[in-house]
Amino acid sequence: MEILVSALTVGAGFGAATSLVNALSHSYADLESRSYTTSGWSVAEIVSVLLDSGWAWAGLAVAVGWLVTRARESRPAVPALGGAAAGALALLAATAAYSIVDTIRGGGQFPWYESEPPLWWVASVVLGAPLGAVGACVKRPGAIGLLARLTVPVGAAVQMVVLLPGRNEVVQTIGKTIVWTAAAASIGFIVVRFLLVERRRRSPAPVESP
Repeated sequence: MEILVSALTVGAGFGAATSLVNALSHSYADLESRSYTTSGWSVAEIVSVLLDSGWAWAGLAVAVGWLVTRARESRPAVPALGGAAAGALALLAATAAYSIVDTIRGGGQFPWYESEPPLWWVASVVLGAPLGAVGACVKRPGAIGLLARLTVPVGAAVQMVVLLPGRNEVVQTIGKTIVWTAAAASIGFIVVRFLLVERRRRSPAPVESP
């Protein structure tokens, strides 16, 4: 029950915040201005672009899956299954909250559950479950834990190659720079920490003198 409530709360908060930041970004945008359309930007727009990126939503599922590690781990399979359920629930809650806030801002002219394409509801379950399971493996030792910790920063860096964020070159450059910098720093920290932990683990324990 604690995992369920946490997943729904975190997911709903993320989805609502993303919708509100998008609205704030649009309020600053002067799309009737040619100069703003081609090279303009605002802090709100950059935050909106980052929050509304695929890697950020994937990170939400991984983060919520990580919360499962706080639960009692009586069997190795339990955290992974709990993480999968939590990840899917978090993305479903985020999609629902995003749709509800968008519908309220739009005047409620149509049901909130019809404001998003069915693809996003399906993706919340199909992608949220494995990502949540990955999050549940973050604290595991060895290569499995390392790969789980690298999932979000590596995914974010790859997305900047195949799908640039933003509507113009300036926004894309700023978004790409922020994500690549954060991803590189995260990957470096994760790898160095992993190597130090493995080195200490493999070092022979000192022999105490009689």
